[in-house]
Amino acid sequence: MKPIQTAGVIGLGSLGVLYATLFTRALGKEQVPVLADGARIARYRKQGFWYNDAPCDFNYTDAAARTEPVDLLLFAVKFGGLQNAIETCRHLVGPDTLVISVLNGISSEEILGDAFGPEHVVWCVAERIAAKKEGNRVVCDPIGELAVGVPAGEDTSRLQRLTAFFDSIGFPYVVPADIRTHMWSKLLCNTGCNQAALVFQCDYGPLQVPGKPRDTMIGAMREVAAVANAEGVPLSEKDVAAWVDIIDHLPSNGETSMRQDGKNHRKSEVELFAGTIRRLAAKHGISVPVNDWLYQQIQEMERNY
Repeated sequence: MKPIQTAGVIGLGSLGVLYATLFTRALGKEQVPVLADGARIARYRKQGFWYNDAPCDFNYTDAAARTEPVDLLLFAVKFGGLQNAIETCRHLVGPDTLVISVLNGISSEEILGDAFGPEHVVWCVAERIAAKKEGNRVVCDPIGELAVGVPAGEDTSRLQRLTAFFDSIGFPYVVPADIRTHMWSKLLCNTGCNQAALVFQCDYGPLQVPGKPRDTMIGAMREVAAVANAEGVPLSEKDVAAWVDIIDHLPSNGETSMRQDGKNHRKSEVELFAGTIRRLAAKHGISVPVNDWLYQQIQEMERNY
């Protein structure tokens, strides 16, 4: 297997800054192009970025000006920007390029597989991270890990190549027994805590104590489990309890990504969470009143931005 020596990153939200920083430290600046179109690159260079109060020395690269494919391409954009990001970087995915996405939800792997071929895509979930972005400054502690895998029955050689790279640079990751179930489990978490935090305009604190925010979070999670079961994914009340326990041990003043979006009047990823659950619930004839309510509340909030 060809070793991974170059790693491109597109998207400089909190996770993009985190992974661009870790890859740059491990491989060197020149081996880690931070990719975007020309106008965005000019903005990046002008404003700069900080990670945990240290300035970031990134290799800002106009994607159109680069001709050589990268060995690894990490997508860290918002879902609404994924198609544009794909077109921006399409020519940088060569025969040996691996593609991973740290987007939320369960949709981006299929979209990237359609764009580049599923044989290039390693399924991925970012988890156990506490990251906050204000302007061009990112604070992240802990940095968590990436859960990676390929669907059951598929060739695992691309996964082995990626984990060999992670091992070589000391990058934190886990390989779940079933990546599809694992991604649905993370969707369960996000659909509950992210959306509740946005609607109730709160940090983790009110989600950790009895009250309507916590009840709403747990209710939304239970609906995800019901829809997952209809889709053949074995989630249960144990998964709900496990995620609630994780959330209960996060810093009480920490904020979900959707809460940060709301504070900055940015469009959220509600379509990835309640939107996905409502569509699949309708397909199976399942009632999801908590996610219906959250979806309606978030739509109303965003109309007023």
